[in-house]
Amino acid sequence: MLAKMTPNVGNMEPPAIAAVDGGANGLAAINTVKSITGLNLENLAAPPDIAGKSAVSGYSGKAVKPIALRFIHDMAVCDKLKCVPLSGMGGIETWRDAAEFLALGCSNLQITTAVMQYGYGIINDLKAGLGNYLKEHGHNALPCFCGSALPNMVSSDELDRSTVVYPVIDRNACIGCGRCFISCRDGGHQAISFDTATRRPRLLSRKCVGCHLCRLVCPSEAIGVSKRVAKGGRGGSC
Repeated sequence: MLAKMTPNVGNMEPPAIAAVDGGANGLAAINTVKSITGLNLENLAAPPDIAGKSAVSGYSGKAVKPIALRFIHDMAVCDKLKCVPLSGMGGIETWRDAAEFLALGCSNLQITTAVMQYGYGIINDLKAGLGNYLKEHGHNALPCFCGSALPNMVSSDELDRSTVVYPVIDRNACIGCGRCFISCRDGGHQAISFDTATRRPRLLSRKCVGCHLCRLVCPSEAIGVSKRVAKGGRGGSC
């Protein structure tokens, strides 16, 4: 018997421990996230509505995967839940998604929303992709891979804050849209200048903190990364 855990809590470990103490053989996570997905501004009801009325309901699919991974990790590293099997679900669509859940401690997976969208054929694609990945990375058996990412997850105070990775701008791939400049100016550290004549950005490395907001918003993937260097060192594309 697997106890299916709700994500609508601050910490999943206490109810998970209680479920195991109550006789559950394993834990499944996550259930849907309580949500209101939007409002119809014509009738001010949340779709899908019934006669103009709606209710808070469960949200699933790709958008909940980061939430699911967080809770899977939390249970996998909990001392009181050691050796308790974890079944992962929440936004799994591709073999890469599946691999992430397994690497964080799951020993099996459940997929529903993606099957609703793409059909059962997605499972064959997922199995084939995951099998190729495991073979290419030298994992002879799935149990050897499960939980392999957990040692790389540490508390924030254990992270190395003495170094930085600067972004590197590929001027040939840049399309001159200016999104990196605007995002850094209005939501970052004003570490990018923009030449309106050539429509090309330039990194101001002395101001850059390596947040990589510019790289995330670049539509042409023209921004890459440099080597990790000590803070205060020069780097990036100037």
